[in-house]
Amino acid sequence: MDTENLLGQFLRARRELLQPEDLGLPVGVRRRVSGLRREEVARAAGVSTDYYVRLEQGRERHPSAQVIDALARALELEEDAAAHLHELARHPDGRRAPGGRGGQKGGPEQVSLRLLRMMDAWTHTPAVVLGRRMTVLAANMLGEALFAGHAHSGDLVRLVFLDPDARTFYPDWDRVALNTVAGLRQSIGTDYDDPALVGLVGELSLRSREFRELWARHDIRQKTHETKRFRHPLVGELTLHYESLTVNSAPGQQLVVYQADPGSASEEALGLLGSLTA
Repeated sequence: MDTENLLGQFLRARRELLQPEDLGLPVGVRRRVSGLRREEVARAAGVSTDYYVRLEQGRERHPSAQVIDALARALELEEDAAAHLHELARHPDGRRAPGGRGGQKGGPEQVSLRLLRMMDAWTHTPAVVLGRRMTVLAANMLGEALFAGHAHSGDLVRLVFLDPDARTFYPDWDRVALNTVAGLRQSIGTDYDDPALVGLVGELSLRSREFRELWARHDIRQKTHETKRFRHPLVGELTLHYESLTVNSAPGQQLVVYQADPGSASEEALGLLGSLTA
């Protein structure tokens, strides 16, 4: 990954995703660039075109918070993406002080014994702990059963993009893939010098065209809560709601808890899955 100009890369990627009509500009004019022109973003943000060009090219690396807010509005960034833009402005080359998000780079991510005991007590609720690269660090019995049987059951990013049955397991694969990449970028923040992350992105970029295209979008979206459909090889269709909770004692870790609607077919299927794997 090129980490020389992360701020400029992000601005360009988000600019190219917008269309003129998004800013109320005339459509139908022949354009030589995808998305918005630099001068259009600059005008919408209230800065000079020259200044904006210098930001994209990495010749200006320390814009004020007011300029970043204006650019976030011009690029129509959601809250997570706007926060990421501010972070890039503070650390344009991805370097952070030691002890930042995710703790020690490249070191082992360990789950506390207390958290493991709490998860094991949830016998009717699938739960997993994800690391900052979306590897499964721990799971209770039902959480392990939910993702069992795949080539990459312990690595949710590789499962989505490299597993041969991913599109069967995730009926809404396109949405899952988009959110997975956006969540990965949110999780790692600006810590792009992690060797394991570099290896993951490099491998997926070579082996998956879909990952490569989604990574280039620079979408940022924190994993919070969602309803997700699964097609499990043992119990069939499942519609589960999940909540993703940050583990304050271990920065970078997420506790993801799944639940079915009471009295639903999915709740019955979860019960069957639990009995099959007990």
